[in-house]
Amino acid sequence: MSSFTVSARKYRPLKFSEVVGQEHITSTLKNAITLGRVAHAYLFTGPRGVGKTTTARILAKTLNCENLQGAEPCDSCKSCENFKTSQYVDVIEIDAASNRGIDDVRTLRDSVKFAPTHGKYKVYIIDEVHMLTKESFNAFLKTLEEPPPNIIFIFATTEIQKVPITIVSRCQRYDFRRIKVDVIKDQLRYIATSEGVTIDDKTLTLIARRAEGGLRDAESFFDQTVAFCGKEVDYSTVISLLNLIDDESYFKLTKAILDKDFKVAFELSDEVYRHGWSFNDYLEGYTEHLRNLLTVTATGSDSLLETADEYKSLYKTYATRFSEGDILRLISFITRSLYEMKSSQNHRIKFELTLSFLISLENSTRISELISQLSDSPAGGEKKKSLAEKKSEPAPSPVIASPETVEKPEAVRQPQPEKTDDLNFAFEQIRKKVVYDKSLHLAFGDSLSGAKIRSEFRGEIDIQVPDFRTREMLQGLAGQLSTEFEKITGREFRIIFSLTGRPSEEKAADIESYITKSTASQMKNDPFEKAITEILGGERIA
Repeated sequence: MSSFTVSARKYRPLKFSEVVGQEHITSTLKNAITLGRVAHAYLFTGPRGVGKTTTARILAKTLNCENLQGAEPCDSCKSCENFKTSQYVDVIEIDAASNRGIDDVRTLRDSVKFAPTHGKYKVYIIDEVHMLTKESFNAFLKTLEEPPPNIIFIFATTEIQKVPITIVSRCQRYDFRRIKVDVIKDQLRYIATSEGVTIDDKTLTLIARRAEGGLRDAESFFDQTVAFCGKEVDYSTVISLLNLIDDESYFKLTKAILDKDFKVAFELSDEVYRHGWSFNDYLEGYTEHLRNLLTVTATGSDSLLETADEYKSLYKTYATRFSEGDILRLISFITRSLYEMKSSQNHRIKFELTLSFLISLENSTRISELISQLSDSPAGGEKKKSLAEKKSEPAPSPVIASPETVEKPEAVRQPQPEKTDDLNFAFEQIRKKVVYDKSLHLAFGDSLSGAKIRSEFRGEIDIQVPDFRTREMLQGLAGQLSTEFEKITGREFRIIFSLTGRPSEEKAADIESYITKSTASQMKNDPFEKAITEILGGERIA
């Protein structure tokens, strides 16, 4: 049985030029070597599997190479050969997780006093340095600040916030980035070609995204899929093996939203349940899907997407069917549903209701588009024409009448607001409709059962609700509720919600703002009186 070497070790970079995704760091280190500006301490930080330890080893090998090729090691001299076989005594690699005590640091501090045996530098690579104890860091400070000549420390950590600032300030810090999906795909494609494995772009994208920016994780997933599939890697098999959510499921839901197909919500719920996926993970994944859709809609390009080429064309197709406002409304509702799902005992029911509500949402239209449509209509054109004709007519000459011929005008009648009884009747009809209308019941549920109309003024209906959660839910349905009122009363209303026993916050804010903005010249008239008459519609009777 032949020995197998995992891809992460077999294809581990041996030179700076082979490190992918970290060019900002490798270029700086190569320039430092060329210019002779090598520091005595380096601190490499970043996510797991992005090349911190690998870069540290290449730097140590390059500093001791006997035949440098520019700023790269030659990989052929005695020093480089010993380094390959881990027999180079002047490079000491320490795992801080298992050597974290103060006694271990004292031993290290004593060994620092000895000069390099063979090479130019004695290099200490301390991995996961954040695992050292507070006492160990304190014991290390003086040595790190003034190390002996030809001694170099290289620290690597994934949690820089746990490293004391006194240590960080004594090192040159380099921040490693997450590796882009396209870069990981290129590296996996190179490995697959070298190993004689057939794999398509969609599957490579799936593995690269699953790695979340870590090349080592991506290479591990690649080895796992090859072990299961052999030389022919199949997309559906990888989905099943890694238990990942298929992107095609998200496009299916997007199509259902456009087609208003409620059946898909329950089909997807069953699919998520059967595969053992998390309902939360599915909604978070769909949020990312909508983010991609929003990116294409806003920019008109798919260059910013990290997905398979096959899906990029689908995003561009669907982007023409949504506006930015539509996508933001969908994302906002999913975000609120994810928060509410934390306190829900039955995640599946909440998931089904969430998808059903997403499907029930109608596309929005911009006000500018509505105005343009009205302007282009025949009625709108005639109205504009009549207004223009009226403006062109000469103004009639004024007629001065004697005081005896002037009739006394009647008292100006203020328009009376809609009667509360009529609105209450309309509200009761809406409650009954919510019970038997399926789409309304999915949207409102029992949220209107404890609500009642507080007041109506100038086309604004203030509805009282019993608790804060109900108010937050109904605020997102105000437009739909206004439409139902218009169907029954024939009038347009703006709907606001307030808690039982508390006045409308919006009116209170308007009154306070009005009084605050009253100038000194207006203070001779009582600002409270002006607020009552002009904002609340009252009139002076005495």
